[in-house]
Amino acid sequence: MGSKVYFSKNISPETVLRLYRLLGKELTGNVCVKVHSGEKGNQNFLRPDFWKTVVDAVGGTVAECNTAYDGERNTSEKHLKTIKEHGWNEYFKFDLMDEEGPDLVLDIPNGKVIKKNYVGKNLAKYDSLLVLSHFKGHPMGGYGGALKQLSIGIASSYGKAYIHGAGNPDAMWSADHDSFLESMADAASSVVSFFSGRAVYVNVMKNMSVDCDCCSVAEDPCIADIGVLVSEDPVAIDRACLDLVYAAKDDPGQAHFLERVESRNGAHTIEAAEALGVGSSSYELICAD
Repeated sequence: MGSKVYFSKNISPETVLRLYRLLGKELTGNVCVKVHSGEKGNQNFLRPDFWKTVVDAVGGTVAECNTAYDGERNTSEKHLKTIKEHGWNEYFKFDLMDEEGPDLVLDIPNGKVIKKNYVGKNLAKYDSLLVLSHFKGHPMGGYGGALKQLSIGIASSYGKAYIHGAGNPDAMWSADHDSFLESMADAASSVVSFFSGRAVYVNVMKNMSVDCDCCSVAEDPCIADIGVLVSEDPVAIDRACLDLVYAAKDDPGQAHFLERVESRNGAHTIEAAEALGVGSSSYELICAD
């Protein structure tokens, strides 16, 4: 049957919580809730009020890490200012996990490209993980979803450069592209292993631009909103999202969105993660409208 992926076309905070409860996976202890805080100027990221219902339900701490590129989130001082401007700490306890070093280093013994993952050291405080992802395009990865949040999202500023550079931070923008995608899969595998089954993934297919929420100047959404997905399997949930985009044949923006995914070989991250045992691209889509 494959991994269970719950799906609803109704996009709302209440739907996110309903599907989380349908999944039947209770996150216990100190729960890390990984979000994308949104680059200053970005118009597409999902705001804190959208996530509040599910975050409150799990009693989690919302978490982020600094970026590795110029902008308003690449230092702790600037990132904390952006977090405040976007209202995150108004709604939640907020943890900038790599605000202070040293990084937590996760080993990846079976990594295809990288053997270590440098993440925000505060990750060690948490017992379980809720990954809240805005599914959309991405300038380098082709698309952004659960696997990107697990890898680039939880990596420290240094760790982001390390993944982008396929193990060489100095080659952040020049590394072999498929090696970068495989490095994301390697990094994601280390976080999945760290939490050892104590994780849930939410992908929301709304405001789907070809650009990521990390872009201060992003294209407006090009394809109609599709729905909310929840799963225990990050490979299955990302594969399901791409399949739903491929199924949207009547949407005039589909070709533009898929050009971004395919020109960056975006599905290779899913293939590489599956090869590492992170999850399965075989899934059962359970419609819960």
